[in-house]
Formats: sequence, structure tokens, C-alpha cells
Amino acid sequence: MIIYNFKNDYSEGAHPNILQALNASNYYQEEGYGEDNYCNLAKKSIFEIIQSKNSDVHFVSGGTQANLIVISSLLKPYESVIAAASGHIAVHETGAIEATGHKINTVQTKNGKLYPKDIEAQVAYHSDEHMVKPGMVYISNSTELGTVYTKKELEDLSGICKKYGLYLFMDGARLASALTSPAGDLKFPDFARLTDVFYIGGTKNGALLGEAIVINHPDLQKNFRFAMKQRGALLAKGRIFGIQFVELFKNDLFYQLAHHANAMAMKLAKGLRKAGYDFLTEPVSNQIFPVLPNSLIEKLSKKFGFYVWAPFDESRSSIRLVTSWATKEEMVDKFIEELNNLA
Repeated sequence: MIIYNFKNDYSEGAHPNILQALNASNYYQEEGYGEDNYCNLAKKSIFEIIQSKNSDVHFVSGGTQANLIVISSLLKPYESVIAAASGHIAVHETGAIEATGHKINTVQTKNGKLYPKDIEAQVAYHSDEHMVKPGMVYISNSTELGTVYTKKELEDLSGICKKYGLYLFMDGARLASALTSPAGDLKFPDFARLTDVFYIGGTKNGALLGEAIVINHPDLQKNFRFAMKQRGALLAKGRIFGIQFVELFKNDLFYQLAHHANAMAMKLAKGLRKAGYDFLTEPVSNQIFPVLPNSLIEKLSKKFGFYVWAPFDESRSSIRLVTSWATKEEMVDKFIEELNNLA
């Protein structure tokens, strides 16, 4: 019997403050399609946090929808997007981007990050009109391998994108975890300064659902709502996004929830390391990737939910353990205890 699920950070519902706010506002009439008072308040909070009055904010239901709408609406039909081979758009979105006619130029990386040399190589390779033309760079922070970008790394990426006229788009489904990671030094204003578009994930940080797309490049802001409507993202009851983001950015709840998720992951990592196990990537966020014997993985999977990420060698594999805003410390202790008992 599965005792606890470490598969993802959205198995729980929502933080009680959000549920209370949704309930309290339930009978108030509001405008539809994200033009309500709550969405306006949420946008105002985001403008203050990112310290940018020239950005534009739109709310959508989830990460795949955000990626699909941003990429498909901003690229020309013959343009492609550069991404890490492990990137969410390349692996876990059922070909959503390709279905819009845009090729993903994937780059093999060990840590899930992209670097200027990767971008330059892709631009140099796609040399004429018989090939797709790279028009955008897609990154995630934190990445699909749990790593986080530093300010220097993002500045370098931003610089190379400007050099070659590429849009820089950052998937922020787990941005809260990256912002509160001990390995990160980026702040919200840095994203407004260094990216053309990024989004703030709510689904994986205590909201029922919802991501806030922030468009910083002024030339990309016009008519974005048309793209949202065409892709089914302009919700009649858009108020539910605004209510949730107002609560997330009230009294630093957004950061508190991510701090908890990271702390639980670090405790898991400490216990695993003490037991003598290494990691696919250095644990710095709420996703960690320990490398364990296959026999131990099989035993642990009878009591805990997690994904087997990839084979490491003939006898070992890496697994993915994800903690959330609601992960109970006793369940972390239980996993470490079971790990030691089985080992």
C-alpha cells in the first residue's frame, strides 16, 4: 500500500487561505474573462513585485497551455524554439508545440540548463532558408532536473539572445522553488529585465490552478488576448485566477510555501546522502534525483509514489522525488526510515 506520494507538487488541493478567499468571494458578481477586480489587484501586485510598469500580465490555467500560447503566438510559421532535450516542451507536452507547426531544436545537457554556446551552435547550424529559423530560446527555472539558474547565467543567456535577435522565454511553473533555493540569486525584477516573457507558476505552489504570464517585451504585448481566446485560455470565470494570485502574494505566502517545499526536499536529500547515495544533479530545489540500486527502488515503490527517471548503469537508476507546499515532515522521516531499513 502506498503510504505517501512524492510524484509531484500538485497532488494536494490548495492552501486554506486560497480556499477561504474563493469561498468568501463566491457570491460577488464580477466581470468575466480576466477583467474583474481580483485579476486587476493580482496584476497590480505582480507589477510591484517585478518592479516593472511596462510589462503585461495574463492568467491561464496551466503550464502546457502557457507554453503553447506563448510559443505559437510569438513565432512566425517558419521559426523554431531552442530548448534543452529534457525541457518540458520537448518531453512532457505530447507534441503540443510541434502540433502548432513549430519545430523544437533540442540541446543535450547534463543539468537541464542552456548556455550561450548551445544557442550559438544552433544558430550557426540553421544557416539558410531550407531549414527552420530559430526565433526563441525556452528555459525552465527551476529546470526539469531540479537545477536553478544564477543571475550571471541568465544575463549571459539574455545577452546572446539579444545578439541573435531571439526571444528569451522562461517557463516558471516552479519559479517559487527557484526563487527560494539556496543556489539561486535571482529576484523577480531580474526576470522582468532579462527575459522577453516569463510566467509565475501557481499550480505547483499552493494554488488550485493557474499561471501568470508576464510579457516584458512591448512589441509582443499587442493582441495577446486574441491568441488566448483562440487557444481556449480566456476563461469566462477568470476571477478564480485573480483571487488565487492575490492570496499568494499577500503576506509573502508565495515564498513561504516554496520555502517549505524546498526544506522538505533538502531533508530528504540529507537523509539519502547520509545513507550513502549520490544524485543525478545536486539537490537545490523541491525536485531531487537520487541514484539508487534497482532492487531498492522496487522495494521503496511498494510504499511510496515516485517516478523512475532514467537508468544510471546496469544495476542503478535515478528516481525523482518531489516535495510540495503541503508535504508533511513526518512523511519525509518515514521515507528516510524505510530507506535505511530496506538498505
